[in-house]
Amino acid sequence: MRALVLRAFGVEPRVEEVPDPDPPADGVVLRVTASGLCRSDWHAYAGHDGDVVPPQVLGHELAGVVERVGPEVTRWRPGDRVTTPFVCGCGRCATCRGGDPQVCPHQRQPGFTDDGSLAERVALHHADANLVALPAVEDGGPTDVAAAALGCRTATAHRALGGRARLQPGESVVVLGCGGVGLSAVVLARAMGAGTVVAVDVSPAALARARELGADVVVDASAAAGPGVG
Repeated sequence: MRALVLRAFGVEPRVEEVPDPDPPADGVVLRVTASGLCRSDWHAYAGHDGDVVPPQVLGHELAGVVERVGPEVTRWRPGDRVTTPFVCGCGRCATCRGGDPQVCPHQRQPGFTDDGSLAERVALHHADANLVALPAVEDGGPTDVAAAALGCRTATAHRALGGRARLQPGESVVVLGCGGVGLSAVVLARAMGAGTVVAVDVSPAALARARELGADVVVDASAAAGPGVG
């Protein structure tokens, strides 16, 4: 299969022919239908993440179709259309059972601890605990491209608003920075019933997009003046 392979930190990855992955005992192999790029991919490329050991296939935002399943998998079969959070907790330890799989001590991460989704196929661990079924587009489900954003930027924003801030309907939300996570926060805040959603950035294009996605107020921070403001 073809994959984007990082051979050394800081060196441009190249598309190469590499062997197809095999499914882990508790995992699956997906045919990748969409994969995103994230700032974390740049950190992996730059050598900032100790889990990444070149040669490495990057990529952790993905959607795909199950092609093969490991012998311990019970919930999934070939042909299922799915996505996954980029941190795949084991689903069995006390941390996972307590609702914090993102800090599971046994976690696996495509693109970091394992080869990732910037490839034609990707192997994923802990499938029964992590894969999320995607309805067909004709039935109202997300496109592959939209679904690929769910497991990282959207999940991060949801954790912030729902898990940490515990946003309640009618409360106001200020989003500082309108990149992938910030724009996801705007969308989710609107969907969760926030009262006023304020988006702050220095990019007119980002602020325009935030407005399109539901921000009530946009603030250009580059126009701010005062001590500590660059």
